[in-house]
Amino acid sequence: MSQKPMPKPNPEPKPSHGLAACPGCAEPLDSGDRFCGACGHDLSAVAAAGTEPDRPTVAIGTPVVWPAAPPREPGSLSTMTQHPGDLPGTDSGGHDLPTMAVRTDGPVPTAPGPGASPSGGDFELAAPDPRTAVQVDPLQAQPQAPGSPQAPAQPPVPTQPPVPAQPPVPAQPPAPAQSSPPAPGTPAAGAASLCVACRAGRVDTDGYCENCGHAQPRERDHMEQEFDSVAAVSDRGLRHHRNEDSFAVSATTLPDGSPAALAIVCDGVSSATRPDEASAAAAQAAGASLLAALPRGVHPQQAMHEAIVAASEAVNSLAEEPGQDGAEHDPHRNSPACTIVGSVVADGLLVVGWVGDSRVYWVPDDRSTPSARLTEDDSWAAQMVAAGLMNEAEAYADERAHAITGWLGADAYELDPHTAAFKPDRSGVVVVCTDGLWNYAEGAEDMARVVPPDAAGRPLHGAQVLVGHALDGGGHDNITVALLPFTVSPQGAGSA
Repeated sequence: MSQKPMPKPNPEPKPSHGLAACPGCAEPLDSGDRFCGACGHDLSAVAAAGTEPDRPTVAIGTPVVWPAAPPREPGSLSTMTQHPGDLPGTDSGGHDLPTMAVRTDGPVPTAPGPGASPSGGDFELAAPDPRTAVQVDPLQAQPQAPGSPQAPAQPPVPTQPPVPAQPPVPAQPPAPAQSSPPAPGTPAAGAASLCVACRAGRVDTDGYCENCGHAQPRERDHMEQEFDSVAAVSDRGLRHHRNEDSFAVSATTLPDGSPAALAIVCDGVSSATRPDEASAAAAQAAGASLLAALPRGVHPQQAMHEAIVAASEAVNSLAEEPGQDGAEHDPHRNSPACTIVGSVVADGLLVVGWVGDSRVYWVPDDRSTPSARLTEDDSWAAQMVAAGLMNEAEAYADERAHAITGWLGADAYELDPHTAAFKPDRSGVVVVCTDGLWNYAEGAEDMARVVPPDAAGRPLHGAQVLVGHALDGGGHDNITVALLPFTVSPQGAGSA
């Protein structure tokens, strides 16, 4: 059994081993201790202190001689620092490591090497892979040859007048012909094939950069068109990876010379295959049908009916054709499908036609008079309301509200185009839109509040404002809206 040492009457002499505590466990020591009573450390092996100064650490090897820090430039905001290039070193094989200037508070000028670009960009991008790099005009490359020590090797370049055989590159104008069918999302040839992010890599057929992988903007992500007094804007929105809406706006004249304006808006059904192709085909076919029928004197309401039938046939034909990517239609998946809504303003009439849940609203210039919704949805919610099973608020709050009961496509039920004709007694603007907009302004009065007061005089600006309203609301869907001003002539102002 160990005991504590008895206290001594005289002051304790300086420990002979020079330690007040064990170096192994920090146990307090007495002068005569040769071993630590706690851990058994041999105290006689510890050199006596006194001559050596106290050190917090033990130096290992010889100290490194660091170069003096470079002086700070007058007015420089950088702190005095060592540059990695100032410190010599070797790799594991004993070879000198390459050194390079390092930027601190400003670009460090470096002498351009042979063949280096004279551009003084702040952060230069890495050179692209030569297999995918865009060809440079040899006339631009020649001025660099004299500065290169390998100038003699350059004469072969002048001897390459076959380089004018690069008319094959101009011969790539047929390439635009290739990019025209796959317009949605396929970049054009030439400069458009360069990545908009890194400006170095080429864009593959999927719309992604082969160098940095950045997705390129697609042509249909945002579209705007203004034709005489009618305009339309379409936007991908904030949640969808592509824009599956499409539109067609145009103007023509009736046989008596009076003007006629038209707008078609189509919304691809996302659960179907190739919905973007379906909406584009429907909008193009319906617009072309109206432009052919109205100048012949066909009544606008009948022309609208025929246009919807033509759009339906165009979408049906997609089920029998391979997609733009060359893939055949899978019989076990839904055929391409879309909704359609359109309006014609001609001869004092306002004609609308639709299949699906895209809508037309009437917004008078005088906002003190009532606005109106001119279409009825082909949807589950509309059927519940029509059957008296729910009120409108309950039906549209249900998760099944937007399930459509009518659409264009090979697997649609019997085609039933809806058309209606109105004769407003005052001027206003016609709003033709997909649910990407009316989800954020569902009621007629809600829509009237967000339509700019000058929309009839500035239809493109008005359509841009409405798309912006939907984006500000969340942009959960593709958004497409067309505006057609409706003007009552003075002699017809009093007619009903």
